[in-house]
Amino acid sequence: MPTLFEKIINREIPADVLHEDETCIAIRDIAPQAPVHALVIPKKVIPRIAEARREDQEVIGHLLLVAGQLARSEKLDDGFRIVINNGSDGGETVPHLHVHLLGGRQLRWPPG
Repeated sequence: MPTLFEKIINREIPADVLHEDETCIAIRDIAPQAPVHALVIPKKVIPRIAEARREDQEVIGHLLLVAGQLARSEKLDDGFRIVINNGSDGGETVPHLHVHLLGGRQLRWPPG
């Protein structure tokens, strides 16, 4: 069964697309936790970061570079946070690796 993100990638579910290339798609989160909350999602299904393999290294690096580009385009000059959830205790709700880009306000530490 396709994940929610596969359905977005396949345009079965609409999304506010911020970026797309052959490796990933970036969308605005529908339940934002900050003024800027984007998700950078690989088109290749990697269930979670703990299951990534050596051959996924280039894809994961690309996701981080795209998140940085989005941060610049969203003018997050004062800072931002990148989050990757893993497993239920880590806040993972969709079993398809994705990077959260959060910014536009002061983010607190520790999170959660």
